Amino acid sequence: MVDSGNNCKKSDQGRFLSVQGLCKSFNNRGSCIDILKRVNLDLNAGETLAIVGASGIGKSTLLYLLGALDRPDSGTYLFQGEDIFLFDNTRLAQFRNGSIGFIFQFHYLLPEFSALENAMMPALIKGLGKQKARDAAEAILVRVGLKDRLNFRVGKLSGGEQQRVALARALVLNPVILLADEPSGNLDKESSERVHSLLMELNKEFCMTLVVVTHNVELASYMSRSMTIIDGQLVKFGDYGSKDQGN
Repeated sequence: MVDSGNNCKKSDQGRFLSVQGLCKSFNNRGSCIDILKRVNLDLNAGETLAIVGASGIGKSTLLYLLGALDRPDSGTYLFQGEDIFLFDNTRLAQFRNGSIGFIFQFHYLLPEFSALENAMMPALIKGLGKQKARDAAEAILVRVGLKDRLNFRVGKLSGGEQQRVALARALVLNPVILLADEPSGNLDKESSERVHSLLMELNKEFCMTLVVVTHNVELASYMSRSMTIIDGQLVKFGDYGSKDQGN
């Protein structure tokens, strides 16, 4: 794992991400569908947040905006005081690669490549030398419990092992934000629990701000806050049943 000194000190635990008035709509056969309507969200360094709720309410859309994989129709996204949606596409891609890690339900690994080769990809894309990329990937794969699987093709690994490779790939550049979209959605209960525990260990160890989209109540219960989207707006989700306005 690349060492950027990302340790969670009290002096670093202030607000560093603020989304205000975020709107996103899509056209469907000539009709405009509003998915997100003036979403507001503040996150502190090292904080954990679950976004829960039924399919189709805009959870993944919000996650993609937070990850700079898409641009909103309007609104601001301040990261350490800078509005990232004012960046051009090249600078936005650099921000995404250097500051954000992604984990998806369908992990999008390259099955004919080894666990090590898959985990190296973000470091190679960033332009690190091959040896540095290899060293960083090997270190994080060992950290997530795959020391004996470094050179296995991921197509030969179990589902839980594949998801840990995806997690290692997301963490290889030591991102300050980790975004996970249903990270245990395709895993059995035992593998899910291992992934959940590992996410929380790594959050504490590296002070990563963690945002998880999930249907899994158990995973959501690990997070310091849980929210949902109602009528396009982000609201508190209390006790996984009673909803209270605000964030």
